[in-house]
Amino acid sequence: MNRRCLSIILLFTAGVCLLWAMQPVRKSQQKTKRTEDTRVYLVHSDNLRYNQYQNNGAQILTGSVHFLHKGAHLYCDSANFFEQSNSFEAFGHVRMNQGDTLKLFSDYAYYDGNSQIAQARYNVILKHRQSTLYTDSLDYDRLYNFGNFFEGGKLVDNGSTLTSDWGEYHTDTKMAIFYYDVRLRNNQFYLTTDSLYYDTRLSKAHIVGPSDITSGSSHIHSEDGYYNTKTEQSELYGRSLLQDNGRTLIGDSVYHDSKTGKSYAFRDVIYTDSVNKNMLTGDYCEYDDSTGYAMATRRAVAIDYSQSDTLYMHADTFKIFTYNIRTDSVYRVIHAYNKVRAYRTDLQAVCDSLVYHTQDSCMTMYRDPIIWNGSQQLLGEQVRIYMNDSTIRRAHVIGQAFSTEQMADSVHFNQISSRDMIAYFENGELYESDAIDNVLVVYYPIDDSDSTLIGLNYTETPLLKMYLENRKMKSIWMEKPTGILYPMSQIPPNKYFLPKFAWFDYIRPLDKDDIFNWRPKHAGTELKEVKRREVPLHKLNNTGEKQ
Repeated sequence: MNRRCLSIILLFTAGVCLLWAMQPVRKSQQKTKRTEDTRVYLVHSDNLRYNQYQNNGAQILTGSVHFLHKGAHLYCDSANFFEQSNSFEAFGHVRMNQGDTLKLFSDYAYYDGNSQIAQARYNVILKHRQSTLYTDSLDYDRLYNFGNFFEGGKLVDNGSTLTSDWGEYHTDTKMAIFYYDVRLRNNQFYLTTDSLYYDTRLSKAHIVGPSDITSGSSHIHSEDGYYNTKTEQSELYGRSLLQDNGRTLIGDSVYHDSKTGKSYAFRDVIYTDSVNKNMLTGDYCEYDDSTGYAMATRRAVAIDYSQSDTLYMHADTFKIFTYNIRTDSVYRVIHAYNKVRAYRTDLQAVCDSLVYHTQDSCMTMYRDPIIWNGSQQLLGEQVRIYMNDSTIRRAHVIGQAFSTEQMADSVHFNQISSRDMIAYFENGELYESDAIDNVLVVYYPIDDSDSTLIGLNYTETPLLKMYLENRKMKSIWMEKPTGILYPMSQIPPNKYFLPKFAWFDYIRPLDKDDIFNWRPKHAGTELKEVKRREVPLHKLNNTGEKQ
């Protein structure tokens, strides 16, 4: 190749390189990598001395020492600054400010700028918004925004004081986690537990272990739930228990408001009044302590154990109303309605609904009420039972009263039919029974020698009084009776049973579990309501005179 060609090639190559060099630089080529500044800066110190062979190579600072690290300002009286490891020790009046919301005070602290952990010791105070934490040993992690204390701590928040042996406080979520001998207290309540989560934003405590809360006369025991220290409202789970003046409420879920006195419980609820010795159970119950109102439904059962024999009563719904509460004249009205069934060993009953007044100790049964006692059955349009310290003292059957006693042979029945019936009791034992108005009687006298039936005694009378002693007939008094005694072999077929006779053994509750099984009367056997004759009202004519 001659010299001329070589010169041309060199010139061409140089031109291409020049054109390439003149091209604009790409943005990716212009970008330079920026590294985050993690260094701890010494802002101020009155004095500084340094000896690389003393104090592990630390710079010794004294007098108004001020450090800066990633937005946090740290102050102290003196410090050992380890610039190589990006850390320092602070002594005397140590203070760390992070923004306007976080302040940390202590007598001593070690701060590592690489891990951003401050180890504060002795008279430590952490202030965050409205919350203040007091302890002697605190490790505060600025990277994850939480402090960990392990030699006892006290958190003060909105009038509440929380103490424990060990715990954490998260400044980002404002959540405190306390363990071992935890105590939460304010002017309204006192809580003790072993594990507690406390949200300072909502002033809400989360119970995660066996816990007791005392507020006035009320006491709560729970192993899982929430308690709001501001509103004094509780949300309790896992068979929690609420006690107040001899009353207890247990349920799978219990909601209680200490300020209003209202409580709600769900699933397998048990309400117990140990003073009056009764219980109320169901799958939903509520109680208002300020008004004395209570309600139970969903397999609701009222249990009275004030006597030697316990009474079990089921209805769709029970409601309790209290009047003149917190006075000497307080009384209650209890409503049970829709498909009421009751069982006690010596007494069983069914009706559509009932009302019990403690003022006069009267229980009134409505709509087809039936009562059984042994081999006796009593029914009418309405039954009123008057109690004396949970013991019956008088029973009044109003309208279409019918009493039936099944004989030992299970075939024959003693019967009494009248408009009304009244039975009188003493110490729970029947001693007098009265049948009033349009009385019809079917009675089988018994031969005392061999206990055989003598015959059928049919009687009509306006008034019948029977006197008993030791549950046996002592004497009978009737007003102007008319009747006839039929020998057993000569009883007319139409005299065996009075009109409207019915034996409702298929309805009768068999045991305390059978009260949940509603069995209605057979069609056509229900009592027909008889309207009472009303007194005619006087009318005034145009002159103002009565007609």
